[in-house]
Amino acid sequence: MRKSFYHFLMKYRHPKPNDTISGFANAAFKDHSFPKTSEDYDELSRYLEMNGHYLPSMAVFDEAWEEYIETEKR
Repeated sequence: MRKSFYHFLMKYRHPKPNDTISGFANAAFKDHSFPKTSEDYDELSRYLEMNGHYLPSMAVFDEAWEEYIETEKR
């Protein structure tokens, strides 16, 4: 069974983020409205475009999504 994107992202949480994906993970953790069960790129992308003020750029989401897809293929 495939993990949700949120579940995948949480492995990047760090108290002192030193990269953009860790910063994204920390912010998503604090975002109580984040679609935690979603595995759908379009749903997540739409949500972040409207609510992801904590993302410096949507490229951060795209980079994390690519890694999610690669990891979940295994």
